[in-house]
Amino acid sequence: MTDGPRQRSSTGSSKDAQGEKESGGGGVALKKEIGLVSACGIIVGNIIGSGIFVSPKGVMENASSVGVALIVWIITGVITAIGALCYAELGVTIPKSGGDYSYVKDIFGGLAGFLRLWIAVLVIYPTNQAVIALTFSNYVLQPLFPTCFPPENGLRLLAAVCLLLLTWVNCSSVRWATRVQDMFTAGKLLALGLIIIMGIVQICKGEYYWLEPANAFEPFQDYDVGLIALAFLQGSFAYGGWNFLNYVTEELVDPYVNLPRAIFISIPLVTFVYVFANIAYVTAMSPQELLASNAVAVTFGEKLLGVMAWIMPISVALSTFGGVNGSLFTSSRLFFAGAREGHLPSLLAMIHVKRCTPIPALLFTCLSTLLMLCTSDMYTLINYVGFINYLFYGVTVAGQIVLRFKQPDMHRPIKISLIWPIIYLLFWAFLLIFSLYSEPVVCGIGLAIMLTGVPVYFLGVYWDNKPQCFNAFVDKMTYLGQKFCVVVYPAVGGSSSDSSNGNGSREEGAC
Repeated sequence: MTDGPRQRSSTGSSKDAQGEKESGGGGVALKKEIGLVSACGIIVGNIIGSGIFVSPKGVMENASSVGVALIVWIITGVITAIGALCYAELGVTIPKSGGDYSYVKDIFGGLAGFLRLWIAVLVIYPTNQAVIALTFSNYVLQPLFPTCFPPENGLRLLAAVCLLLLTWVNCSSVRWATRVQDMFTAGKLLALGLIIIMGIVQICKGEYYWLEPANAFEPFQDYDVGLIALAFLQGSFAYGGWNFLNYVTEELVDPYVNLPRAIFISIPLVTFVYVFANIAYVTAMSPQELLASNAVAVTFGEKLLGVMAWIMPISVALSTFGGVNGSLFTSSRLFFAGAREGHLPSLLAMIHVKRCTPIPALLFTCLSTLLMLCTSDMYTLINYVGFINYLFYGVTVAGQIVLRFKQPDMHRPIKISLIWPIIYLLFWAFLLIFSLYSEPVVCGIGLAIMLTGVPVYFLGVYWDNKPQCFNAFVDKMTYLGQKFCVVVYPAVGGSSSDSSNGNGSREEGAC
């Protein structure tokens, strides 16, 4: 089996001064340009997309009352923080970009890691990015079509422009990409801050009927254990993106300090914002009004902001624009990490000789998302694989426990009590079992999509003795891709200098 070293080679691009500076003199490397503020921006920006502005009603309609809904938001925030704590230990113990893919691969082996990567490449990230981009275009175009829905082709075209623009930004500079992320994350936090302040003003005016205990726990439908479990599942999905910083570990400044610090700052901040934004909403709307609204923040703004109500749709558009940027930035690093390990075409593991950005991985991410924009089944696919995405969260946290027993003496800059991963896994197992029980067909199709990666793994990765003509074709395509993108294999912490497969001269020539 070949999980990467055979496909990697040291680069001869010693002419690039920036690359030498970063790698210690062996070639170009990913730059460590993500500081603490940008790290927090990545986590917060990826978690807070359009959901809290548009439809926080998924939790409300299943929780059956305002009080239970707020409890669900708090508990899911705490569980997310526990999961992030586990990822913080894994991130500094296995300090490689790629997040849970890298951890699952190192702990459970190549096939398990590949299946995590396969489902991400095939469906998860292209569909998520396409949906966020479409939400952005919908809120930009809606004012131009006040009496009807914007045309479908117009939505998709503007979403494609958004993706292409942000891909160019990410290809040009890591610093530009992080600045865009910082700016738009600050913008969405300011908008949510405005919502929370308006909620406080409402409470000061005595508008807190639905927050009084007697009314907060008055059900608008009968309580049901199954529905409450579904509310927890919806809440967990709303916190999705909390693990994205682990995808870019190698680009963090002082990752042993900034990775856990960013997690400890960001998750409580998001939990606070989610809980108090929902409190603000119910000061202006009854649960029935909230559930009837297709864009809760817009309805909230129309009720309380008067002539300034336009702030809310603009805030949603800005939030989703930043969400697309954050998703492009992190998902491209996942594909980069997979290619570096030999699980994707080696071209995706290369970076630009001067800009030090993974241009092929970014272009691949953009292209796959553009293709997804052309399909009409994006939302169906998301339903199918959402279960699988959540499945791998638990597998990764379980890997933390396995690693403790397999390598007890391994250096761990952060070492948390095993009670935390156990608590997370108990909650995770409860939601997973409930998902299987409530939607067996959807979960089964998701598992089937994931398992299509098994033959791909054995044919593409495990099989060493491929026909010479196939290898020659791949080498030729890789060479042409290098020439087109002006990229080489990076030297990352010395890991890329452990092998040279004889293609070094060609790779040097590509630069």
